[in-house]
Order: sequence, then C-alpha cells, then structure tokens
Amino acid sequence: MSDVAREAMEYDVVIVGAGPAGLSAAIRLKQLDADLEVVVLEKGSEVGAHILSGAVLDPCGLDALIPDWKDKGAPINVPVRDDNFYMLGEAGKVRIPNWPMPKLMNNHGNYIVSMGNVCRWMAEQAEALGVEIFPGMACSELVYGENGEVKGVIAGEFGRNPDGSEGPGYEPGMELHGKYVFLGEGVRGHLSKEVIAKYDLSAGKEPQKFGLGLKEIWEIDPAKHREGSVTHTMGWPLGGNAGGGSFIYHLDNNQVYVGFVVHQNYKNPHLFPYMEFQRFKHHPMVAELLKGGKRVAYGARAITEGGYQSMPKMVAPGVALLGCSVGMVNVPRIKGNHNAMLSGKAAAEAAYDAIKAERAGDELSAYETEVREGAIGKDLKKVRNVKPMWSKWGLTASLALGGLDMWTNSLFGGSLFGTLKHGKSDAEATQTVYHHKPIDYPKPDGKLSFDRLTNVAFSFTNHEESQPCHLRLLDPSVPIDENLPKYAEPAQRYCPAGVYEVVEKDGRSEFVINFQNCVHCKTCDIKDPSQNIKWVTPQGGDGPNYPNM
Repeated sequence: MSDVAREAMEYDVVIVGAGPAGLSAAIRLKQLDADLEVVVLEKGSEVGAHILSGAVLDPCGLDALIPDWKDKGAPINVPVRDDNFYMLGEAGKVRIPNWPMPKLMNNHGNYIVSMGNVCRWMAEQAEALGVEIFPGMACSELVYGENGEVKGVIAGEFGRNPDGSEGPGYEPGMELHGKYVFLGEGVRGHLSKEVIAKYDLSAGKEPQKFGLGLKEIWEIDPAKHREGSVTHTMGWPLGGNAGGGSFIYHLDNNQVYVGFVVHQNYKNPHLFPYMEFQRFKHHPMVAELLKGGKRVAYGARAITEGGYQSMPKMVAPGVALLGCSVGMVNVPRIKGNHNAMLSGKAAAEAAYDAIKAERAGDELSAYETEVREGAIGKDLKKVRNVKPMWSKWGLTASLALGGLDMWTNSLFGGSLFGTLKHGKSDAEATQTVYHHKPIDYPKPDGKLSFDRLTNVAFSFTNHEESQPCHLRLLDPSVPIDENLPKYAEPAQRYCPAGVYEVVEKDGRSEFVINFQNCVHCKTCDIKDPSQNIKWVTPQGGDGPNYPNM
C-alpha cells in the first residue's frame, strides 16, 4: 500500500481517537496556544458512537481541564447518592459494608454519566476552540519519517475489495503529518499495538491484562428506579470459573446501566462470558429490578486491567500513547476516564513545550514522567496488587488482602507485598479442553436474557460487506487444526457479538468469520490462545453506533 499516491496535510499535532483522552489533549493544546493546528480523527460515524464505559465518572480529570464544566452545560447531572456492594449466591446475597473499604472506593462526589454524551460535549468544546474533528475517518496506517520516527497517519481510505484490491470507487485517503502524533485509540488499538512492538515499549513490564465488559441499557418501572444509586456485585454466577463482577447504575429518565465484567485470564475454554452475563440477570435481585422493563441498547468492550506494572513506555520518537492505549484503569474502582483525561492534558502540555522550543519528532519524556509520578501514577500505584491477588489467590483472599493493601498504600504510601507480578498473558492462561468440562448454560428467555445476535442488533453495528475483513487470521488453518481439538475453538464463545462460528460443510468443519457483527471489543485479538487473530480498523464510520452508552 505504500506505493499509493496520497495528498498530505500538515498539523502541529495529529490525534487518533475522539475519546476522553484524545479530546482532552486537543482542548488543552488549544487552551495553551490558539494558533496550534490540531486535528482529531475518529473512526466512529460520529463522536461517541464507539464509546462504551462503566459510566461512573470521577470528575477530577474534567475539573483540571475545564474547571467551569457545569456552567458550560456538560451532560453530567446525576451525582452518586448511594453505594452498594454485594456478594451473590445463586439465590441470595450478602451486603458488604462500606465502612471497612478504603476511602478511594467511595463514590461520593462522582457522577453517573453517558460517556458517549460527555465526549460529544467535549467535541463541541474542542471545536469552539478551533480543533478540527473528522468523524468517520479511520486511521489505517502509520507514516514513518526518515529517522524512524512516527510522522503521521493515513486516514480515510475507502473502497477496497474484499481481497484487498482497489475497487471502482477506491479513495486512497490522506496522509496527515504532525510534529507529534497522539494515539488515543482505546484498548488494544492496532496502531498502538504496532508502536509498542516496533519500539519494544513493553520491555521490562508485566503483560497487559484485560477484562471483557458487557453492558445493556434498560428502561425500568419508575417505581423501582433510584436515580444516583450504584451497585456492584461479585460471586455468582462466575464463582471459581473466572474473576469479575457486575455493575448496576441508575441514571436519569428511569434508565439503568446493567453491566458485567469477566476477567480474560480464565482457564476454562468452555466459559461463555456473554452467557454468564445473561445468566446474571436471572438472579432474584436483578430480575426483580428489570421485571416489566425493556432493554434499549447493548454493547461490549475490552477493559485494560494490568494497572501500574503493565503500563508500557508511553512515548517513542514522534508519538505518545494516551489513556487506555497505555492501560490506565483503576481496576477496583472500575474507573479510567478520569485518568484518560489527565493523560491527554499531560501529553498536550509536553507537546506544547516541545513545539515552543522548536522540537519535533522526538520523545515527549516529560509526558511519561508526569503520568508515572503525577496524579495518574499515584492513583494506580495504590491499587496495583488487587488484580494479581485476585488472579493468584481467588476472590475471598483478594477481598481481604486487597483491601489491606489499598489501606496501607493509602495511609503509608507503601505495600507489605511490594509490587506483585501478573505472570501469563490472558491468551496463555487458557487451558485445553482436557482439563475442563463443558458448562451448561440456560437458554435465554427473551425477556430478561437474549441470544447474542438479537442483542447485537441493539448495538446498531454496521459494516460495509464489500470491504476486506478487518479480523485477519495469521494462519487460516489454525482455528480448525489447532484451536478446535485443543480448545473447542473458544472464539465461538469469547466473542460477545457472535462473529466466529464453526460450521459443518461437506463433512468438514469450517471456521466462519461474520465480521459484520463486530462491535470492536478486541477480545479476539487478546484471548485467542494461538494469538492467530489480528484486529485492524475497518473503513471509517463502520462498527457500533451506541446511542448514549
């Protein structure tokens, strides 16, 4: 593709991704210097279309970026009014009291929000400052300079045939060059993955860890609605099969976010995260809440969970990784948007200083220092052992020891355990079928629980079928020849959108990829035990179109 002739546009900073990190960077750059040329490229059909979040926002990032956000009409209107934690059994629950929990777990002062709508509002603020924002512009490739630095990106390529050749309506896209390029693609972005590998940014770091977050929006009976209520659960239905838990957030307009997170380091290849979520909704506590309501939207997204010890080096010549491209989620708090905003702000300040000093294409080391030693690093360092404790010792031990560790880190700035390691990647954690029995999942009832394809319709995902498949097999023989006998081909189950199937054709098993269903969660790129699936961006505008997730 490098021999295609393209026009080029020059900017001071090119930003990939109109999420909270990318938009914060754009806003801060223009706050510092209105004359800087800044562009934001978003692969979704509109800003917010691909945003999926747990949706309890710590406003500290926004406070630092736009202190008068309330006066400017930010869609942040539902303060958290109560926190509830439960350990679930199949038919009952035990309340975990709030008082033993470290202060950092308190949601007082936080807000239940639609991050999609928050990003739409942030885009308005950015455009008012003069930032150029182009939705529907997927960035397919990086552009490198003569000295090996990241010089820009290729965006807006359309019209390739399924085999990759140029179709009759082919548009080559444009090269957008910047003194610096910021990658705010979110979890497991394919450009960020390339940068991390090319510059060996994960050297000396722990493997990144991930969860799969699934979420539905429900409209419920007004009599059951408690605006501002936050509930988290652990235990059933996952039990010892996997780490994870749920969240239930009551926002306004009688709507509730119902979500479920499964840690992707589970061992049993028969585990079906989507069906665990559907089973969860039949717990008496949840079923009673949802009875008489209706599901109005569905989505899924991978979540970074490695924390402080898994963050790669986040700068290389000409490029900086922002937010979840690095992995800045505080796992016990289930929050990362505040850190994403702070990272965008920090990267912008480092780039502004560099450009002011007439630098370009070098490493923004000041950004790396600020992230690791500033507010983000302090936030993540306190909770760095919670995830590895859960993975190594299980839920019960991690509740006690993780709580103790968070207390000692908060009060004394240190841990009795040092910094624990994660060990294997999530793909390597998958064991063969010889070690595990299949799991029998109840059939969805169509009222509380739904089959995948029905739910995918509520993600409003869409892909032009005549384009190349964006889910690429490094070796087409692996799914049937290796993954099927060893792991019962787990892609059939770990994908929350029913993209992958094994079908029988002429007496032979065949692996089918229904890429049109893809909601861009990236789980296949993460969890495939053979690491044989590579997710790349489809053409711009394709994918989910979340209304207010």
